Amino acid sequence: MSGYIKELSDKVTRERIMFPNRFGTELAGDLYYAKTLDKKTKVPALIVGGPFNGVKEQICVYGDELAQRGFVVLIFDQIGMGDSKGEGRQVSSPELFTESYSAAVDYLGTKVAFVDREKIGVIGICAGAAFALSAASMDTRIKAVSSISIIDMSQLARQVPDKTIVIAMKDKLSRQRWTDAENGTPECKLNYPEKPVDEIPDGLQPLWQEFFAFFGLERGWHKNAIKNFTTTSNLTFLNADLLHYLDEISPRPILFITGDKDVTMPLTKDIYGKASDPKELLVVEWAQHIDFYDNTNNIVPFDKLKEFFTANLKWIYKAKTY
Repeated sequence: MSGYIKELSDKVTRERIMFPNRFGTELAGDLYYAKTLDKKTKVPALIVGGPFNGVKEQICVYGDELAQRGFVVLIFDQIGMGDSKGEGRQVSSPELFTESYSAAVDYLGTKVAFVDREKIGVIGICAGAAFALSAASMDTRIKAVSSISIIDMSQLARQVPDKTIVIAMKDKLSRQRWTDAENGTPECKLNYPEKPVDEIPDGLQPLWQEFFAFFGLERGWHKNAIKNFTTTSNLTFLNADLLHYLDEISPRPILFITGDKDVTMPLTKDIYGKASDPKELLVVEWAQHIDFYDNTNNIVPFDKLKEFFTANLKWIYKAKTY
């Protein structure tokens, strides 16, 4: 499978691609489409962005399943991660990670002849959902968006009791930059083992036990997704607000998806409450957070995603005179 965590259906073609962001950095992606697709036609397309430190091979089920449902699907590695270019490696950025979605829209709308550039939607999973919503709030070419099991890293960075702790965090990370500069390389710790293991180690908090069950075990382990981001990456999230203009996605629709066993369900419900109409919330029974990465056994609602995007990839901006 060459690192992909699921076998590809014999009904689907997967092509490796590269495309530039607006800063000229080449991003790596996989383009999925049905083998029966008539390339003389124009079909709708979906861009899928995954978990914060994940790579495209770990959410390949979205490309496989949604291609069989009639979409062209682009799944990509974030800048500085996986097979994408970008130095330094594993440096996260609210702006650059949001930009990747618009760069994918550029590619689909100009380089893939059988994509209808007026029917492009976005799916974001876990932290990818916040970047997807951020991109949609800025880029009106994204006609509809689905947030799946969202974690907003800019919100998470400030989930502390008071501002004095924020200042202390900023000071610690700022001083880490001196250390990084002196060492000539930024600190970047391992999150997961260099080879998949059979059991979750003792002593992990419940949330990290669940993440380890995917990223650290055979189920979802990938060699390009074992590192954390550089330690000082969190500085930019302390100084950002990814969802500040969430309401400006309207009148384009948002489908929020979470699970009743998902530890991040409160985050989804909170962000859903802040979003403007049209919006929809779907809570999947028996679904944990990591189930939305790869679980095709009646967990990831692919038919619902097909229904939502088929109905809603039609919004056209009507200019007003000011």
